[in-house]
Amino acid sequence: MRLLIAALAFAFFIVCPRMAGITSVISKSASVDLIKLAVVGTLVSLPLIVVMVYIFSRYGLIAALAFAVFTDLLSAFVIKEINFKAGIETLIIALFVIVGVRAASYISSLI
Repeated sequence: MRLLIAALAFAFFIVCPRMAGITSVISKSASVDLIKLAVVGTLVSLPLIVVMVYIFSRYGLIAALAFAVFTDLLSAFVIKEINFKAGIETLIIALFVIVGVRAASYISSLI
C-alpha cells in the first residue's frame, strides 16, 4: 500500500505544465497526434526515468540534473529546434531546480 501511495504521489508530481507545453511543441513539429505522442512518449521515457533515478541515488542531485539537462538538449536536437537561447534557458531552469531542492531541504529541516 505504501508503494501505491508513493507511486501516486510520483505520478502527480511528474505531470507539469512544462511537459504539456513541450509535448505540444513536439507534436506540432512532428505532425503527430498529441495524445498518441503522450502515451508512446511516456512508455519510451520509462527507462530514462529509471536511469535518472539511479544516477541520483548513486551520484547525487547535480549528476541527475546534468543527465536531465542532457536529455533536454537531446530532445531539442531531435526536433531540430536547438539554439543557443534554448541551451541557456535549460541551464537556467536547472539552476533554479538545484536552488529549489537545496532551499526545500534547508527550510524543511528547520520545521
